[in-house]
Amino acid sequence: MSVRKVLVGSVVAGLLAVAGLALAQAGGRAGRGGRAGGGGAGFDPAQMRQGMMDRVKETLQAKDAEWKVLEPRLERVMTLSREASGFGRMGMFGGRRRGGAGQPGAPGAALPQSDVDRATQALQTTVDDPKTTPAQIKAKLTAFRAAREKSRQELAKARESARELVTQRQEAQLVLMGILE
Repeated sequence: MSVRKVLVGSVVAGLLAVAGLALAQAGGRAGRGGRAGGGGAGFDPAQMRQGMMDRVKETLQAKDAEWKVLEPRLERVMTLSREASGFGRMGMFGGRRRGGAGQPGAPGAALPQSDVDRATQALQTTVDDPKTTPAQIKAKLTAFRAAREKSRQELAKARESARELVTQRQEAQLVLMGILE
């Protein structure tokens, strides 16, 4: 279990580092008179995700035809992994606080929310309200845990689905990357 926590922590730390570098680069471009990204956002999660998937494909030495089948399964694993750890789109990029992703008009607000995202937002809203009773907090916490557990079960199925398509060497690489266990 502790190895799993270290791997998940490493993946999260790596994603945060990449996000920080992307933001720093965007800030550097904006500081030279250019605009940082489309509409001034400065951070393109789709571009970051595509770069990450390109690195996974390269590491696995996957052929294009093989990758066409494998990529959606790995994307699903990575998405469910973030959700199951509690670091989905909302948790990683500040959606738990006012003005972050998931708030109306905020970057990423148009993206569909997962059950874990919705449960996280409901729990945070409940905790932020000083008039909330302990029973209300307990109910939201129970709902959050149930959503996260369901996501973990889906993650186990998604990992097995991806594992069926890869060679032993590729599986080992994916384990080292923290995508599979």
